[in-house]
Amino acid sequence: MEVKLDKRYPLDVDPARAWAILQDLKAVAGCMPGAELTEQLSDTSYKGGVKVKVGPAVAQFGGQVDVLEKSEAERKMVLRGKGADKGGSSASMDLSATIEADPANPAHSVLHGDAAVIVNGKFAQFGGRMMVQVSDMILVQFVENFRQAALALPASVATAADAAVALDGSAAAAPAAAPAAPRQAPPVAKEINGLAIVWALIKGWWLGLFGKKA
Repeated sequence: MEVKLDKRYPLDVDPARAWAILQDLKAVAGCMPGAELTEQLSDTSYKGGVKVKVGPAVAQFGGQVDVLEKSEAERKMVLRGKGADKGGSSASMDLSATIEADPANPAHSVLHGDAAVIVNGKFAQFGGRMMVQVSDMILVQFVENFRQAALALPASVATAADAAVALDGSAAAAPAAAPAAPRQAPPVAKEINGLAIVWALIKGWWLGLFGKKA
């Protein structure tokens, strides 16, 4: 079963700091609940895993993530991930993620993600609509962690990036401002709580049902 996602998430953080997080695959993995990179195979390939918890049971997915493209000029990353669990379920994802400037506010940015996810095995039984809902819930958690991780970076990251863009061959670089004390990034859950996601879906279904009757 294939699910396609095209999402845009406004961020109250400048493009330079958002890009600093996006281009660091370890930092990106740290923002995803349950995800972890365990081994670096090369400059562009990593081994990792995701833990999914449903009640007392915990499922472990192991796999690999490859960086297919990285563009500093476009602030764009293209990734491919594949994984499987011991029960025979498998999943793969092709993701294109870009940090875009917010034309209305230069101090803000937009995280744009375009992904195609293919799921096989028991998870495919949930159907495309539920998989999209579950993906949305997980992505909301991820984006909030991503936002806070970017805000935790010192403001000098943005200052240095802006100076590098504005600098020409004859101008001298202005001294960088003293870095502000970074915020501490929030702790990220060690596994995705599947029970909480299922409960949220059931609750949403009931609210929708009663809302239609009303």
